[in-house]
Amino acid sequence: MTNIAFQNALNRKAQKTPPIWFMRQAGRYHHHYQALSKEHGFTKLCQTPDLAAEVAMGPIDDFDFDVAILFSDILFILNALGMGLEYTTSGPKLEFTLNEETFSRLDKSANVAEKLSFQAEAVRKTRTRLPDNKSLVGFNGGLWSLFTYAVEGTHKGALIETKKSMTLFHKFMELLMPVLIQNTKQQLEAGAEIIMMFDTAAGELSPSLYHSLIVPYLEEYTSHFPKKIGLYTKGTTPSHYNHSFFESDVLAGLGADHRWAVSDLKQLKTGFVQGNFDQSLLFLPEEEFLTHLHSYLARMYKNGAPLGWVSGLGHGILPKTPESNVRLFIKTVREYNYE
Repeated sequence: MTNIAFQNALNRKAQKTPPIWFMRQAGRYHHHYQALSKEHGFTKLCQTPDLAAEVAMGPIDDFDFDVAILFSDILFILNALGMGLEYTTSGPKLEFTLNEETFSRLDKSANVAEKLSFQAEAVRKTRTRLPDNKSLVGFNGGLWSLFTYAVEGTHKGALIETKKSMTLFHKFMELLMPVLIQNTKQQLEAGAEIIMMFDTAAGELSPSLYHSLIVPYLEEYTSHFPKKIGLYTKGTTPSHYNHSFFESDVLAGLGADHRWAVSDLKQLKTGFVQGNFDQSLLFLPEEEFLTHLHSYLARMYKNGAPLGWVSGLGHGILPKTPESNVRLFIKTVREYNYE
């Protein structure tokens, strides 16, 4: 029960037609999701495994993506740690922000990961419904993104308060890591082929600080799940990945956003390579959109088929993206003749 093209990508095999999946492919742009959200609301969709599976299946049934991904949110782990969580019209809200004084309010019991069991059950339900020729990916939040959200209630901006709290980061990691490891194990046992870690705030760290602060914890985390963890970071540069860890065999693969040149993306040396077409270009009129997409594909296939490529966007698909261009993207990539 897997997608052969996705397995080829995990094994860094060159292939004419790559697997295709988008971050947030089951999200707000899609009429299927919009109808379910209107009826049930976001939190209920995430925390009810049958509904989460229904949302995840929407883009598979409609667009024939090669890979489905768990429908959930990275912040539920903060809720499990006792920070509370409410999804409002202006975005997610925590009951309190993290600092040295509020750290004592976090749940330090051994059963925190059990509060996230709905995610593993949603993975199981999704795998049951998926056709055998489709792959399934789980996910969780990136280490820096979770910390920045805990400290500031957002991962946008210069993150000054977060960077002033780096001593607290290490205390937070001691608490977060066992929960993250257990949650990852649960998702893999439920049927996820790999787990994607999404670190959208990583680019706010300099490469040297990313290496010294984040990479040691990535090494610890991935050591429990060799070749089962994929990492996507937003706003990073090739220098962020210029570290021996990213050239080892422990990661399943790496992704980067649309700010990376295709030539740099293709130089990544571990597992699959995810990305990285600019998601905003899907809003263009069809002819103009195709011009950009063909130019991108020409760069991607320059000197032959890229090793391990998983075709997708630079970041998550945006609300109100025309569904017609999603279909056209998939059709064009699958029919592209690079020879």
